[in-house]
Amino acid sequence: MDYLKRIELYLEHLESPSPEDLRNALVTLDTKLSDLTPFLHTDHKKPYYRKLLFQNTEVELLLMNWSQIACAPHDHGQSCGWIQVISGTTINTIYQSRDRYLPEAYFSQKMQQGSVFFAPKTGIHHMKAKDEELVTLHLYSPPIKNMKVYDLNACAACVVTEQCGAWWPEEQREKVMEIKLKKQRMQPTKEPK
Repeated sequence: MDYLKRIELYLEHLESPSPEDLRNALVTLDTKLSDLTPFLHTDHKKPYYRKLLFQNTEVELLLMNWSQIACAPHDHGQSCGWIQVISGTTINTIYQSRDRYLPEAYFSQKMQQGSVFFAPKTGIHHMKAKDEELVTLHLYSPPIKNMKVYDLNACAACVVTEQCGAWWPEEQREKVMEIKLKKQRMQPTKEPK
């Protein structure tokens, strides 16, 4: 069966899916790198090339082919979802934050090919490729809107449009709102080896 038809078969009937429903759907797709090869492109100027594979009012499935640039710390608005590492290894860093304060890295974890990990509502994280072959699949519900991207050096956050990824927007039309943040003091993080 064609991969896009398989996606539609597994995802089109999800209604108000729970986090467990999302994880089961993503794992049941049984995606291989060969399924995604026709959709892979590289963007060396951004953290990743993003391809929307499926979207309805309940869920969206995104493919990301990573460069060697780390994405910015970000949340997923009011969406939650699961990320599956299809190829390569990523370092996923989780942040702690309080309203109007700059998030600070709490811990990092290495996620390898086959790993599936959760992205909770309002949870802040960033990812980067540990090697050159990082390809990930992301299933969110509802489709992401009002994602917040953080610039740690400028002590600022920006709510971005759906056209912008997890990087500081380059064009005004990608910005919904900018927010100035205060610094906070938390425990430093250690990156895994």
